[in-house]
Amino acid sequence: MKMKAFCLLILLFCTMPGHAQLTIEECYRQAQANYPLIRQYELIEKTEAYNLENAARGYLPQLAFSAQASYQSDVTHIPIDLDALGFSGVEIPTLSKDQYKAELSLNQTIWDGGAIRSQRKALRTQADVERCDLDVNLYTLRDRVNQLYFGILLTDARLRQNKVLQDELKRHLAQVTSYINNGIANQADYDALRVDFLKARQDETALRHTRCAYVQMLARFIGQEFGEDVTLEKPRIDRSFASTNMRPELSLFDAKIRNLQAQDSRLTAGLMPRFSLFATGGYGKPGLDMFEDRFQLYGMAGVRLSWNIGNFYTQKNDRRKIKTSIQSVEAQRETFLFNTALDVTQRDAALDRYEEQLKYDDEIIALRRSLRQASEVKMSNGTLSGTDLTRDIHAEQAAIQDKIVHEISLLMAIYDRKYATND
Repeated sequence: MKMKAFCLLILLFCTMPGHAQLTIEECYRQAQANYPLIRQYELIEKTEAYNLENAARGYLPQLAFSAQASYQSDVTHIPIDLDALGFSGVEIPTLSKDQYKAELSLNQTIWDGGAIRSQRKALRTQADVERCDLDVNLYTLRDRVNQLYFGILLTDARLRQNKVLQDELKRHLAQVTSYINNGIANQADYDALRVDFLKARQDETALRHTRCAYVQMLARFIGQEFGEDVTLEKPRIDRSFASTNMRPELSLFDAKIRNLQAQDSRLTAGLMPRFSLFATGGYGKPGLDMFEDRFQLYGMAGVRLSWNIGNFYTQKNDRRKIKTSIQSVEAQRETFLFNTALDVTQRDAALDRYEEQLKYDDEIIALRRSLRQASEVKMSNGTLSGTDLTRDIHAEQAAIQDKIVHEISLLMAIYDRKYATND
């Protein structure tokens, strides 16, 4: 008994995923979390941290080691004849033609004109650009989820209506069989209905294969495992939209402009002088005293001022280039907003069209149903053929299918409209 209960629990656990129910918002979240590109966020964060840390190390003392050995064809001589001056026997020392030195230099920045600060700002804004660009790429997943999600909903609605059609045709086949037995109908009437019944079964098979493909793609897309009988929650019809455009592309444009402004700050920092402390220690021949032609230790320390005046030659054109780039980004933003506004107008028109169509669908279905019922009466009286009855049945089913398509199309148009402005 315990073993049976245990097996029942295992069976229940294994079948639970197949009865999962999903919402479209949950699919959005899972699709982004499962998409391989999502890992790029972590890489951007790490790269930014490494770059900022390297830039900050510019404030640390900078050490440099150098060594040199040289031989020169001539050395400096003092052109004085000491013998003629009465200093016979006195020699002025001269340098060796071979010279050696090894030095260790230390440089400590005191003020760099804001170069490191502006560099760190540029690095942060560049990382923001990369993150915003990634946001834009991931946002497009919503459109792909919409296609799959509403494709499944539309297929489900058609399958349900197909089941109703098959039941309806079965009922008529049973009636026509009795009519044949009573001499009211003939075999051709039965065959006409039978063909339509088989066609409905054929359509059901095609719809199930279509749904299976959609479900498999959605499952793979969001990184979930569920059975083919998964149910999707049908969103409610809500035409209330936000009045502002929240698309991630707009944040990307802002980030690009901030990055260009940070580059302009670096130009300003490049025009400033730089002050630093330095200290140099070395060992060589000769040392600082050139008249001591021997190996010796030496050292030097002080304050250094450096100023690259050449940056003034190009800074005006560099600023113009940055200004032009900012204007280019602004033009891209205006173009995007213009195209988005056109897209919203088109999608709003589609919403109006589907809503108008839905207003007439119920009346059309009611009239088609009335005509089909009248044909059934005529069929029972022997004044209508099976072919004519199937024509009216199909007309009614076509009207119902039109309503199904209009309802799902309206829902999809609503979410496409939300996608247009990130509502």
